Amino acid sequence: MTIQLYGTYTSPYVRHCRIALAETGQDYELIETDYAQSARLAPAKRVPFLKAGDLVLNDSLSILKFIRESARRAFLPDVEDCDLFALTNTALDTAINLFLLEKDGLGPAQSGYLARQAARVHDILEALEGRAGALPAKTDRFTDGELRLGCFLDWALFRERITLTEHIELAAFLERMKEYPCFANTPPRVT
Repeated sequence: MTIQLYGTYTSPYVRHCRIALAETGQDYELIETDYAQSARLAPAKRVPFLKAGDLVLNDSLSILKFIRESARRAFLPDVEDCDLFALTNTALDTAINLFLLEKDGLGPAQSGYLARQAARVHDILEALEGRAGALPAKTDRFTDGELRLGCFLDWALFRERITLTEHIELAAFLERMKEYPCFANTPPRVT
């Protein structure tokens, strides 16, 4: 079965899927898909989306579940990792929406709602900082919650959405992740 993953090299969601595919040793084709193409090709109007035979998946959550289960591996097997994934995903979704709205000239200064969204990202970073110190100090294997956190942090730094100067534990966690080959070989980049 041919797996086609549609997305970009800058998307943290696509990166997480690419890492999972590399970890499980599954062959796939990355079909670079820009913002306009994803609006035409996917009902969610975003990347990633995946085609595997007759199967079409439209969100990184279902794509990751498919990748893990195809390789007979667990996906988010415990509630703590599921919560880390979900909390990180909330920050990531919010940060990306703020990033895209700022491209259109809209930001927290123009909208109380957007100011609340910016505060959401800040508060989640504070909560994640508190959790990061409790994460095992490993560099050889990461859970999907940890991978999502690493993809978020690296993307947010790449897009200059956050700094980690006041988040020592998150910075140390990201440095450990950068030692993991599947993460290190998939940095966000503009092609």
